[in-house]
Amino acid sequence: MELRHLRYFVAVADEQNFTRAAERLHISQPPLSRQIQDLEEELGTPLFERGARPLKLTEAGRFFYGQATRLLEQAAQATRATRRVARMERRLVIGFVASTMYGALPRLVRLFRAARPQTELSLLEMSTLDQTEALKSGRVDVGFGRLRLDDPSIKREVLRQERLVAAIPMEHALAIPDQSITLAALASQDILVYPKSPRPSYADQVLSLFRDLGLEPGAVHEVQEIQTALGLVAAGMGICVVPTGVSRLRPDEVVYRALSDPQAVSPIVMSTRAQDQNEDIVLLRALIDQIYQEQAEARRKAQAGAEAAAPGTPGTP
Repeated sequence: MELRHLRYFVAVADEQNFTRAAERLHISQPPLSRQIQDLEEELGTPLFERGARPLKLTEAGRFFYGQATRLLEQAAQATRATRRVARMERRLVIGFVASTMYGALPRLVRLFRAARPQTELSLLEMSTLDQTEALKSGRVDVGFGRLRLDDPSIKREVLRQERLVAAIPMEHALAIPDQSITLAALASQDILVYPKSPRPSYADQVLSLFRDLGLEPGAVHEVQEIQTALGLVAAGMGICVVPTGVSRLRPDEVVYRALSDPQAVSPIVMSTRAQDQNEDIVLLRALIDQIYQEQAEARRKAQAGAEAAAPGTPGTP
């Protein structure tokens, strides 16, 4: 059995007529009829009800039609993929949780596209849990999330521990700018967490911070999106613990306060398929190091500038 037998059979089944199928395939009808007969002999069963007008598939024919169309589509996909590889086309798909978009991810994407313009880059927002399944199924090649989920087929690397801050309604008594705050000070407040599903998620990470200290928030309200959580903070509906990068979102009604608790951090986790040595992924990882080095250098310069300008510093008026 060859692919052409499957194409001939599907054409006849679609057209319900040998003459129209032969025209569609650009062949004469007698050879088409012989190919279908050969196929039926090989399978050992009729595929069409002879004498029916229009042609109808037998029960075995209907089953074989589903298998044949699936095999033809797989063959077409393989052909397209092979041609893409032959033309040296590349594609890298990144899965990410929303909060990483407010950190280094946008700059990482810009640097990667500048360094590897021949690679098509796609981004898909998804939870860390969904990233695991997407990596295993091949839908994404890299994931950036917040959770350490154990799976032997996935390689995970904690890139850094990001400090957390409290997003507080501007008119709240705790909304004192430029002062840090403790988780204990938030324990009696209504706490907004996200995402509501799937779980486990960043929401569980935040709630664990309180419980590890023996604290229980006054009330917990679950929402699906980080933007929704911040909107509710602005409306005075509660306080939300978010990664520092999110503080770039500054609604007029929200104040961000740093959390002084040492454990108030959230990991940024990069996930790839185990043993995947794709050169695009290697480049991506190198660019991450470059970005973190640039950020560290910027912090050092900012600190040196602040110290030089501080009253009482030698050389300062």
